[in-house]
Order: sequence, then structure tokens, then C-alpha cells
Amino acid sequence: MYGFQDPSLEREVFGLKFPNPVGLAAGFDKDARLIDEMAMLGFGFIEIGTLTPKPQEGNPQPRLFRLPEDESLVNRMGFNNGGVEEAVQRLRKLKSHVLIGGNIGKNKVTPNEQAVEDYLYCLDALHPYVDYFVVNVSSPNTPNLRDLQEKEPLKKLLLAIVERNKTKPHPKPIVLKIAPDLTDGQLDDIIAIVQETKIAGVIATNTTIDRSKLSTPAEEVEKIGAGGLSGRVLSSRSTEVIRYLSEKSGRSFPIIGVGGIFTAQDAIDKLEAGASLVQVYSGMIYEGPGIVKNIKKGLVKYFQSKKATS
Repeated sequence: MYGFQDPSLEREVFGLKFPNPVGLAAGFDKDARLIDEMAMLGFGFIEIGTLTPKPQEGNPQPRLFRLPEDESLVNRMGFNNGGVEEAVQRLRKLKSHVLIGGNIGKNKVTPNEQAVEDYLYCLDALHPYVDYFVVNVSSPNTPNLRDLQEKEPLKKLLLAIVERNKTKPHPKPIVLKIAPDLTDGQLDDIIAIVQETKIAGVIATNTTIDRSKLSTPAEEVEKIGAGGLSGRVLSSRSTEVIRYLSEKSGRSFPIIGVGGIFTAQDAIDKLEAGASLVQVYSGMIYEGPGIVKNIKKGLVKYFQSKKATS
């Protein structure tokens, strides 16, 4: 029903062979409970997490809200997960051979000065079971986490992860997930850091704390309170960030584009801006499981028409 594959969709990125460029973003399957089921929907890759060393409950409920007028979501989950060891037990029993990304973070109680240890703990635990790693320093729902996006702390964190990764028999690609709320100057720092640390690439972007583009009445939005905003309303900003990183870096590293992808055209916009792969989350909530097949079919048409005119 959902199976659809075409050779034109295949991609090699980070040295990995992706059957298609449409992935499931982190946050949907935090604890690696649904990988086999999600693989059946036709995703080219699935990102689990964010996982932390110790289990944590996250923020009090309610913590996920729909804004139907904007086809968007507000979440303040707060890295709720069963801990990395529990996820590893599930990964050991997997039946499908889908590519898996491990999105890793720090526990809420861990001070930023000791964050490196949390990321290394997760890297070690997950290393045999995932195909690439995502360093998440961009969630707005863990206090002070975004401070780790600043140049010096970020460089220190990534270098420690890269060095630990090198000690493994088969080092895995390391990518950085960034916020859409960074200034151009901060994005320039990100480019420099990616090039200096030699990580594999960037995921652009996480959720935004900006509410200025919403059509939902302000009082309704205020009632919901804090949290990261995702969905349709994030689409243009995440594409802008992708374009900026791609152009300013001279396309020197791959980018996974995420933020407001609901249709094949949304995915095409991200690819044309410079993304090599894309991921969906809110689009899956609003459009349902058929979204993957629809995007892939639209991409095949796009690649065919591009070929015909080149």
C-alpha cells in the first residue's frame, strides 16, 4: 500500500546509501519502538531520539499542541525518553534494515559544563546499532541547552565526539542539528565549526521559538505557552537557513532539510535550496502515513523533468 521505490530516488550521502531521500525526523519515535512499522511506510531513513543517558519524564503534560489553522504544532516535550540503554535493547531485536540515525542529547539535570559526558555516553551505547549520529543542541525545551550552540562550547563538544568516534572500529557520520533562530553571524560560526571539526554535515532545522508568522489568535498561542513551533509555519525559515548554509559554505557539506514539509513541492524547495535529504514530522501528523509515498512520487516526476531538460 505504501511501498513505492524508484532508482531515481537513491542517494549517497555521508558515505551511506539511502534508498530515497525522505526520512522521519527525530521526536516521532524517541525510544526506537516503531522502526519496523515506520520502515513499512517507505521512509528512506529513520531518526530515533532524542535519547539521553538516563531515562527522564520530560516536561509536565499537556506538552504537545496542535495549531490547525497554521498546520503547525507546539511541543515542549523536554527530551522525554526511556534512556539510551532501553533503546539499545530494542535496536538489538530489529527486523528491518532501514538506515537509522541516533539523535543524542543531555539529561536535564546535567549542567552544560558536563554535557560532553552525556553525549559520549550515548555515542558509546548506540554506536553498534545506528548508521549516523545527530548531536542535538538546538531543542528549546531543555533549559540552557541552546547555549551549547555558541561557538566555543559547540566546538569543544563536537571535537570530543569526533575524537571518541575515531576510536571505534567503524566510525559513523556525525551531524549537527541546529535551530532556525540563529542569526547570520551564528550561521557563519556553524559553517566554520563544521569545517574545523570535520563533522559530516548539518540538519536544518529544529523547531522555532518565533511566533510572528502564526495566523492562530495571539491569546490562544499565549495560553499554550512556551515550546518549539514546527510545521507549515517553519517552512520558509528552515529553507532560508538551508540556502544560507549551502551558499555560504560553497556546498562543502551535506544538509538534511527539515521544517514544514507537507508535499513533494515542499521537499523540492528544500533540495533546490541545497539539502541532500529531507525529513518530515508535523506533515506526517497532519497528512497521515501516505505522505511519504506522495512525496516520493512527486520527487520522481521532478527528477524526470529535470533530466529531460538538462
